[in-house]
Amino acid sequence: MSVGATKTREALASRLGFILLSAGCAIGLGNVWRFPYIAGRYGGAAFVLIYVLFLFILGLPVMVMELSIGRASQTNIGRTFETLTPKKKPWHVYGKLAIIGNYVLMMFYTTITGWLLSYFVHTIKGDFTGLNADQVGGFFSSMLGKPGSMIFWMILAVILGLLPVAKGLQSGVEKITKKMMIGLLLLMLVLAFNSMLLDGAGEGLKFYLVPDFSKMVESGLSETIYAAMGQAFFTLSLGIGSISIFGSYIGKEHRLTGEAVRIIGLDTFVALASGLIIFPAAFAFGVQPDAGPSLIFITLPNIFNQMAGGRLWGSLFFLFMSFAALSTLIAVFENIISFWIDAKGVDRKKATLFNGIAIALLSLPCILGFNVLSGFQPLGPGTGVLDLEDFIVSSTLLPLGSLFFTIYCTWKYGWGWNKFIAEADSGSNGLQFPRILRPYFQYVLPAIILGIFLKGYWDIFIA
Repeated sequence: MSVGATKTREALASRLGFILLSAGCAIGLGNVWRFPYIAGRYGGAAFVLIYVLFLFILGLPVMVMELSIGRASQTNIGRTFETLTPKKKPWHVYGKLAIIGNYVLMMFYTTITGWLLSYFVHTIKGDFTGLNADQVGGFFSSMLGKPGSMIFWMILAVILGLLPVAKGLQSGVEKITKKMMIGLLLLMLVLAFNSMLLDGAGEGLKFYLVPDFSKMVESGLSETIYAAMGQAFFTLSLGIGSISIFGSYIGKEHRLTGEAVRIIGLDTFVALASGLIIFPAAFAFGVQPDAGPSLIFITLPNIFNQMAGGRLWGSLFFLFMSFAALSTLIAVFENIISFWIDAKGVDRKKATLFNGIAIALLSLPCILGFNVLSGFQPLGPGTGVLDLEDFIVSSTLLPLGSLFFTIYCTWKYGWGWNKFIAEADSGSNGLQFPRILRPYFQYVLPAIILGIFLKGYWDIFIA
């Protein structure tokens, strides 16, 4: 059954669909939530320059590798390695781990997406209007203490993420994600334009766009470089095969380095534009730009309360955030459903229904971790189930998976450099992969990724 699945494999209808889908997978909360407060914490524009540098010297090659193995194997990450190197069985293990990683990611991403959907509705209804700073903070705390309400919003997120997947690749996933991504980009431009016109926004723009390396030194040079490296690495969702699935849906007309540059360019545009929304508004209303994770759910509702037309702008902002989160949900759900179609021979709609129920159930521990299971602190005081799940994905499977892909594509013990290059450069248009940097890709890049992995564990368990 699984062999026959490749003969009738679906394909994307357009190159634009491929770029928007892949970018939609990469564009998520890492861009529009984590990036602004990390940039604020480490000095604004100086951090942004280092971030963009690492985006291309770390993220780009791994993305090309992930797209290459997807296009060459014409299957999902769960079967990629046994398809490309059937006799090299030790490599096959990671395919199943990557699929598990997709499930773990959805176990907490659905909850956060539910928060965003609920904030969108509450903002439209005017539920934040007239609340002071403490009351807005109390609203968020109250939400975390209501598991029933969070379960409702989580299930809604699962349904909205899976409906396009159930409709099929072209008529569902591609068609709906295209509209969602175009809407996301238009919303972002409108919100950024509004923020930059606020009184006092100039200081925020200066902080964000004019490099001041002394601020970076104040934050700690090594910490800033590591933060930029980590953000550039994790923002692209590389390492668990959620990008490679879209490589399996495209033809060989275009070289993959050029396609990866376009995807990363769009991903970077969204991250940078998020800063243009947040920093001018933060400075205009005297809010610290390094407010941390509370920035979205506590700080920004307070800013919208003080802003003329704040109810409208707040609603548009949370709609934009919901689009960003849902684009990732749809992409990762497609990867999971594709595994069931390719490896198990299950019908798309049946696979969608089964996984919708499974993911909703698997998401419950994250929700209960904020209330019923709040005493469970797996990574130390103040941590919860969400922190553990995020650690499994962000600090473990993403770096290990990217290390795995890098070695697999460049060393003879895996797929090998020659086969990787032949696939990456297949096509008549686009950039060629820089073969002259082969020693960097074989030795230096894996060492950097390993360093990121070890630093993540050091910070949590030793430092």
